[in-house]
Amino acid sequence: MPDSTAHILILDDDADVACAAQLLLRRRYGKVAALNDPAQLPRYLQQGAPDVVLLDLNFTPGRIDGGEGLALLDLLRVQPQPPFVIALTAYADVPLAVEALKRGACDFITKPWDNARLVAAVDAALARRTAPRTAAAGATAALMGDSPAIRAVKTMIASVGPTDANVMVLGENGVGKELVARAIHAASRRADGTCLAVDMGALPESTFESELFGHRKGSFTDAKADRAGRFQAASGGTLFLDEIGNMPLAAQAKLLTVLERREVTPIGADKPEAIDVRIVSATNLDEIKLFDPAVFRPDLLFRLNTIVIRVPPLRERRDDIPGLLRHYLGWYERQYQRPARELDVAAQAWLVQYAWPGNVRALRHACERAVILGTSAQYVLADFGLPGLDASAGQANPADLPPSAGAVHEVDAANAAGPVGTGSAATAPPLRIAGDDLTLSALERDAIAAALAAANGNISQAARTLGLSRAALYRKLGKHGI
Repeated sequence: MPDSTAHILILDDDADVACAAQLLLRRRYGKVAALNDPAQLPRYLQQGAPDVVLLDLNFTPGRIDGGEGLALLDLLRVQPQPPFVIALTAYADVPLAVEALKRGACDFITKPWDNARLVAAVDAALARRTAPRTAAAGATAALMGDSPAIRAVKTMIASVGPTDANVMVLGENGVGKELVARAIHAASRRADGTCLAVDMGALPESTFESELFGHRKGSFTDAKADRAGRFQAASGGTLFLDEIGNMPLAAQAKLLTVLERREVTPIGADKPEAIDVRIVSATNLDEIKLFDPAVFRPDLLFRLNTIVIRVPPLRERRDDIPGLLRHYLGWYERQYQRPARELDVAAQAWLVQYAWPGNVRALRHACERAVILGTSAQYVLADFGLPGLDASAGQANPADLPPSAGAVHEVDAANAAGPVGTGSAATAPPLRIAGDDLTLSALERDAIAAALAAANGNISQAARTLGLSRAALYRKLGKHGI
């Protein structure tokens, strides 16, 4: 879906290539600019920070080592608001791709690109733009807290991190599974290598092998150059397979073969290539569904779940909520250059009791909204825009919290996120709009909740039902606090 607020910058010395990217992207995003001379970049950054930069890695004719682009990547990553960088290159050799990812690129695209692949990469980057922009800050935020539940997760990470065992991370949407995976990588002997995330639910089955295992030039119609797969790009590091539960069974069989043999065969290649990656996977599927052979292959599951880490939902670690609120309010005050404000005591008590069906992700979005829209001397409950809570309740006694406020959202969490270890979402009542609200925003929220319930929490399936991309659906989940 289009995003009129997005700011995209294309940096490529080939004016035709930059123009082609502009024509493709400007129909979907608010501002799409292009630069052909890397010397113009510092001055451009003074005028405003882009959300995503498409960065060519070679600018001087004849150079193919990528050194110029890597130097620009270093410059971009030290900006006050560093953009997400997608590396562009016509020479997709594995060492260059790995080096770009090590230096902070979130993805790499080979030229000539597939339009759908490029748009998907930009959408994925934009979906992460509201999160803290450094790995260290993100991991600190995700693992913040001292509740028994989060301490248990930290203990598990400290224990399994130094090993090479495959780890499966389970938990609802928004609990921070990817950041737990990155913390595992940071605690491992592979910490100096790449931690590369792949959204398995978003990979089309037709391009599954090419994306993961790579291909050779001429191996199929659009294979105009050799391309490294994600397994090769993550060599020596960690490959994080997110949304693993959404893979079709046929794709699961191909992944199982690779894990058993520890080698991949790029499409069109004559012989296999050995791989050296640690696998961390994640899913929001209920564990009962994971053990259903019609949903997930048992032999693949046993390859992936050597160690299982269950990330608790926010409602099971309420003691951590005040600290998370302070962290994210402070983060967005600095990001948007807003004055620091205190959080009203009564509002905090209500927020601690709120069920947070979208977990930490929903809390983060609510804090961003409060910083942007709050006008009082203190943050009050109305600033956070949470559905199901009366805006006037910001000054109420937290002891008077209506039982339905938590109960309704507890059920909605089961619907929307498919929590691990909970009952079937099929028994949950439909989402109720407070006061029979018939505004467009409320109807949209109701439609999203209904689609999630029908899909049993499967984000990809719900997005298809609603006619949205996964990235767009994630943004709307955050917008509505679902």
